Order: sequence, then structure tokens, then C-alpha cells
Amino acid sequence: MSTYNHSKLDFILKAVLITLPLVIVEAHAQGEKISPGIDRTVHLERVVVSAGREKVAVDTPQAVTVLDQAELDQAQATTIGEVFDQVPGITAIGSDRIAGQSFNIRGVGGFASADESKIIVTVDGATKFYEQYRMGSLFTDPELYKQIEILRGPASSTLYGSGAYGGVINLTTKDASDFIAEDEKGMVRLKGAYDSNNANYLGSLILATKFDQNTDLLITGNYRESDDYEDGDGDEIQGSNFDSWSGLIKGTHWFGVDKEQSIRLSFQRWESDLNDTDYSQTGSLESFGTIDRKTTDDNLVFSYENPASNNPWLDMAFNLSYSKTKVIQDDSKAPFPFSIFLDSEYGYKTISGKLENTFEMVGDNFDNFLTVGVQASHQTRTAVVEPAGMFTSPSLGFHPEGVDKKVGVYAQNEFIVNDVLTLIPGVRVDFVKLEPDSSIASASDTNETLFSPKLAALYQVNDVFSVFGSYAHTERTPTLDEMFSSSGPGRNSYPGGRNASLDLSNETSNNYELGFAIKKDNLFASDNVFRLKTTLFYNDLKDLIGSNIDRANALPVSYYINVNKAFIKGAEVEAAYYAERHFARVAYSHLRGEDKTTGETLTSIPSDNIYLTLGGRMPEKNLEFGWTTMLVKAIDTGSSRGRDYSGYGINGIYMSWQPEQRAFAGFELRASVNNLFDKDYRHNLSGDDGKGRAVRLTLAKSLNF
Repeated sequence: MSTYNHSKLDFILKAVLITLPLVIVEAHAQGEKISPGIDRTVHLERVVVSAGREKVAVDTPQAVTVLDQAELDQAQATTIGEVFDQVPGITAIGSDRIAGQSFNIRGVGGFASADESKIIVTVDGATKFYEQYRMGSLFTDPELYKQIEILRGPASSTLYGSGAYGGVINLTTKDASDFIAEDEKGMVRLKGAYDSNNANYLGSLILATKFDQNTDLLITGNYRESDDYEDGDGDEIQGSNFDSWSGLIKGTHWFGVDKEQSIRLSFQRWESDLNDTDYSQTGSLESFGTIDRKTTDDNLVFSYENPASNNPWLDMAFNLSYSKTKVIQDDSKAPFPFSIFLDSEYGYKTISGKLENTFEMVGDNFDNFLTVGVQASHQTRTAVVEPAGMFTSPSLGFHPEGVDKKVGVYAQNEFIVNDVLTLIPGVRVDFVKLEPDSSIASASDTNETLFSPKLAALYQVNDVFSVFGSYAHTERTPTLDEMFSSSGPGRNSYPGGRNASLDLSNETSNNYELGFAIKKDNLFASDNVFRLKTTLFYNDLKDLIGSNIDRANALPVSYYINVNKAFIKGAEVEAAYYAERHFARVAYSHLRGEDKTTGETLTSIPSDNIYLTLGGRMPEKNLEFGWTTMLVKAIDTGSSRGRDYSGYGINGIYMSWQPEQRAFAGFELRASVNNLFDKDYRHNLSGDDGKGRAVRLTLAKSLNF
């Protein structure tokens, strides 16, 4: 593998941080408006999902990125994780297998522990969670979504839940209104896609219709099938083949004054039924053999919104959801006996609800938005096996069953003075109760109260330059898996196994952030925009929960332990320049994390990386094209296990064309070549080598009626 010089990455970062602000000061801000024909929907100019005044990402005192429908389409992704390369601070970890992907945000997330609980993932407001040995955390298809919002850091805990010190990923499904023109009653959209690396095929159908001016309905269906993919050396990644179905039914009804109020009801399902697939989905592990596995993920969501624009005391949103994820596996072909290979069924069932309201107060020189809310969830974790041979228990000690109950109350106030200074204090209190299954010996219910305060501020120095900073504290109680996992004698175990970690302490996080943002229109010429946001952060962690890998101990040891003190620090940069016929984007991430007691690098720290996009467009032909480069620095952490994770560079090209000529109207063509030079590489948080060269083609046709 090739090595990318660290000094070059440092030079690029310093150039971005130092020279660009000087250019802006030279140009000075006059607040000019650009021509309406220029596309300003860059990452930092998209509206974020947030309480208080509607705002775009560049104007928030938090690191947040929003990916829209065009970017999701252009990625031509098979898994959600493939779209995150262009976002700083977030990494898809595990494997490119469809059932083996999890996420890492700012160094939080890894193989060893149930890190899914440290990053909150929502689908249309419904919280998603899954944890199983050598399985990923989210089972879904990118074709279902029109927007993904990534909030980085623990400040998100106020609105989404304590313990989210990695951050939050919000996925929003498509709506019928996204496809129906104002004067049309409906639309049918057919889409097909092909990936040359693994003979991956996608067939997709969307039906969107309006029953009247107040009610619409969306029905989508997607089918994918794929062979094993190849790495840059041409070697097949065994067990990465799959087929999957997914679908979404979503209805929306508007009513009331000016049709402001809305109710939505949606149901989505993702399903894959594989024979002789690799047991280990997070990375190749031949010693675990193969298994037949059926995975199903359901999500049912009801939501009600009433912005009540004529009533400053009412801006209400309510969300009620039911989520069920189930994995059934049998017919293991493992070369050695172990309880994880028994015929079994794993699952999570979650009922959750959230109600919040924003009160608006306006004065001569200030605006104030107070958001208060309550959130509750009831999650049941199951793992049932069919006893066989030496394994006599119907339960699994290392996947304890039980119930996780949470109730959270929160308040966040956004105070804006003269449209210059924004102050956002917030506080959240969560009450958590864990109820272990009766099969878990010596275990009893646990009750915890968690406290998550924050304070963020943003100061608009002038029309161009703003600075921001924040402090956020959050706490996380151990999950059922972390608290009650065991494999001691008689627990479907190996001799001298591990005890439940009943004495684990809550994790705590104190996060500090500083940054600045730049917004400039008509920078080098008329009709262009420039946006830059830089964030520095330091996360002080106490009692961090991690896996106990000391298997050499002859006596039973705990599954999980607390790391007394640790820190994660880093920098993130997002920049974009858009003109009528050309554009450029930069995303840079730098991370360091350390166990303060041992001085060792935390195993969940990803490599530093920079993602560059240079592109052009021909507006008169609705044609866009570009070149992408991702440079990843070499790294050596405890997770390396002796492997040399050298630096590498991955290049790609892409184009999209949406012709308007009569004969081709309604067609959409996208093409890309990923890993253009067929580089052989492996990310340090991946269980497999990355995909080799892949030519991807997508053709879609929309018909209005």
C-alpha cells in the first residue's frame, strides 16, 4: 500500500485555516446577493433539524452536516455508510457487507463494545438500535431516504437523549410531495442501477399520488442482489454476496388554517434471507464458518406537527413509533462447537414517543425560543436458542435478555440579540431503568438518573465572519449487554469464562468546542458563494466503558470494564465554493484519543483523512461532473493487532445528466467510477479490505400523470 505523507495533510489544513480567512478579510463583507440561478444548497447552507429559529448548518454553534437527495443519488450507494466519506468526523466501520456496518463519530464507535448506544440513530424520529456479536447496527437501504443529517458531539444529547457523546444520525424518508409537481396528480418513477465490482443490481419503483390538495401517498419498493465484491488486488471478500428487499408506504394529510397542521403515517421494511452467509458480518473470520440468516427490520411511525405561525406559544411536534429488528439464524457450519452457532433468534422491539413545543417571544432587539419536551421509550431485547449437545440453556449469557426503559425531560432556550449574538443553554434529565431477564443469575433491576446540561454561543462579527463555542456534559448508563453479559460456568461458555459486569459505573463526557465560520458571496467574481466552517474540540471522558480483552486470566473476569480517564480531541473543516459552472468542496478530519492511565491510543480512533471534490456543470444541459479524492493517513492503534495500516489515496469520477429535451424529458442518468486506480487498502476500523474499482451506472425515468 502507498503511504501518504503526514506533513502534506498538515500543510493542507494550515492552508485552509490561515490563508482563506485572510482572503475573506481582503474581500470584506458587503452582504451582496448572488443571482437566483446559482445553486446555494451546499452542505453548510442547508436547513438543519433543530429547535428554535430555522437555521442553516453554517449558522449553528454545533458541527452539523446535511446531505440532500442529489448527493444521496450521486453516491449510488449500496449501504448508508458509503455516503459518509464526504462528511468530516464520521466513519463507517466494520464491513461493506449489508449486515456488517456500524458508525464511528469523532472516535466513538468500534468492534469491542455496544457503541451503538453512544451514537443515536433515528429514522423519521424513531430511534434505531441493534447490538449482536459480529453484526452491524443498522439494516436499511439508501433508496428509502431523501436526507441524512449528522450532528457531531455530545451537545446533541439535550434534544435526543443522554449519552450521545458521539453524536446523532437522523435519516428522513422520502415523501410523495418530493416527486409531484404543483399541477400534477402523481408520478411513477422507475430506476435501475448496476455496479461492476460485484455484479450488484438494483431495481426500484416509486409511486407518488395526491388524492386531493390535502392528502398524498407514497409507495416505494426496492430489490438488490449482489455477488461477492473484490478488493483492489482482485481477491473476493467471501460471504459479501446478498439479496435484499425494502419498501416504504407513507401518507401525509394537511389540515387546519393555511393547511399548516400535518399528520404522517409511514411503515417501512428491510429484509434479507441468506443461505451459507459468513457468520461474521463485521469482518472476514473463516474460523466462524457460515450460517443461514434471515434479517428483518420494521419501522412504523406516526407524527403530528402544528407550527401555528399565528400563535407564538404553539409550535408542537409529536412522534410515536414502533421499531422491530429480528435476526433468525440456523444450520451453522462452524468448525468447532460454541453456543453462538446454535439455531437462534435475536431481536429488539422498541416503542418510543416524543412530544415537544417551542414558545416564541419577540422584543425590540431580541428573539427568544424556548423548547421543552418529553421523550420515553420501552425496549425489549431477546435472544432465544435451541439447546443442543453440551449447551443446555435456552438463553445466551453473552447476549442477555431484558427490558430498557427510559423517560427524558428537556428544555433548550435560544436567545438571539440584534441578530448578532446567539446563546443556547439547555438541560436534560433522563431516568433509566434496566430490567434483566430472570435467567440472569445474581442480577437485579438498576435505576439511574442522568444529567445533560450544555451552553453554546455564536457571535456574528460581520456579514462574513462568525465565531462560536460550546460546553456540553452528558452521562451514559451501561446497556443491558454491558451490564449483564456473562459466560461463566453453566452459561453456554468456555471454561474460566467471564462474569457479568454488575459494578460498572456510568460514563461521563465533558466536551469543549471552539470554531469559526465564513460566509462570502461574490468572492472572486460575481455569482459565486464560499462557505467555511472549522471546529476544534476536546472531549474529556471518565469511566469509559470498553471490552475486557484479558482472556489470559485463569479466573472468570468481567465482560466489560471502566477506563478511568480518557480524552478525544480533534479538528474538523468543511469548505465549499460554488459558481455557476464550477465548484469545489473540502472535508477534513483530524482525531487523537488516549487512555490517560496507560497512555495508549484508544482503539476506536480512525485515521486522519481529507476528502476533496472538484467539479463542473453545464446548466443549459443539466449536466454535472466531478473528480473526488480521499487521502487517509497511516495509523497505529491497539486495534491494529500487528497490521500495518498504511496511508492511502482513493480517487473517483462521476457525472449526472437530467436532460430536458422532449424525447429525453423525465430521464436521469448517473455514472461513476469509484477507486479509479484499483487501490488495495484497508481502513483501520474495517474488518475487510476495501472495494476495488467499481463502475456504477444508474438510469431512472419519471412519468407524471
